[in-house]
Amino acid sequence: MSAAVSELERHGLVAPAGVNRGGVGRTSVTYSVAPEAGLVIGVDFGTTQIHGIACGIDGRRIAEVENTAPAAMKDERFEALERLIAELLQQCPSESRFLRAIVIALPNIISPAFDRLPGSDLLLPVLDSIGKTYGVPILLENNVNCAALAEYHHGAARSHSFTIYMQIGVKVGVGIVIDGKLFRGFRGGAGEIGHLPFPWSEHEQPRPSQVEAYLGSAALLERAIAAWPANEGPAPKSTNQLFSLAEEGGMAREIIKRHACDIGNLAAACVSLLDPELIVVGGGVGQNQVLITEIRETVERLCWPVEIVSSELLNHATALGAVRLARDFSLARLLGEEAKASFLHEGDQLSRLVSV
Repeated sequence: MSAAVSELERHGLVAPAGVNRGGVGRTSVTYSVAPEAGLVIGVDFGTTQIHGIACGIDGRRIAEVENTAPAAMKDERFEALERLIAELLQQCPSESRFLRAIVIALPNIISPAFDRLPGSDLLLPVLDSIGKTYGVPILLENNVNCAALAEYHHGAARSHSFTIYMQIGVKVGVGIVIDGKLFRGFRGGAGEIGHLPFPWSEHEQPRPSQVEAYLGSAALLERAIAAWPANEGPAPKSTNQLFSLAEEGGMAREIIKRHACDIGNLAAACVSLLDPELIVVGGGVGQNQVLITEIRETVERLCWPVEIVSSELLNHATALGAVRLARDFSLARLLGEEAKASFLHEGDQLSRLVSV
């Protein structure tokens, strides 16, 4: 064992982390992953922002970059991804540039067949280019799945074994984590609650993606503007402004309360199907603490009480989850274990020194 650990230390893969002295027996040295063992990158490639984090496999955060994302699904949108990765690596010291893996989180269903991702014809050439430049595996994962993983390891779900993360923002979705592992479903679509049948009654027929259309932030703002009374001044121009006005009461508070009840209806459906230990609510709209009480009461009224809390990681959850996934994948590869991914694009060479 000593010879094996010495060899790992010589290759820069492990380093001493401390000394244990017991009442009897020899003093033991504890080891952890070495800072020089490698670097990973996680990117939240969202609809409005691109947020990237470079982290050592040992968990040290080394660099962070956040840029505005080009709105259109065109070549320049994916070129912005390449620029962000290059910018991250430029901020990393030379001894930390042994890149092991890159994880890119996207607001779409990610399947191994890559058959349900819009704009894949534009993204694939970019993945080829990044793979040739850096020679590392590139993983694609759903953004809500990454946020769920981050909350499990670093946020509100740290002490829970079976949690779901519910994102309510521009889009809606759920990430499911069981004992630290993502549950993705058969084709990567687990948690796509935006596709639930809605509306559903004697007089209405469900339409595709209507849950997302109804609960998304754009529809919330439209309903607020349509219902806004003239005696309360100008209507809000953003959901952030709507939540600020809700603190003063009036129509804004009523609209927010109604929206929280709608989120509670959706959460109750998830509870009835999955029976989680905990629900973490996040996203641009969902992370507002004012929603939580009404969501809890709605869930309890429709099914049974469940612990429901706000996200602790807020807008950083997805990028933190992506970099955590990159660390787990890289460690599994180093240990010769099976490393699963929703979609994996292998680079020309699994790991090499990146000269930036």
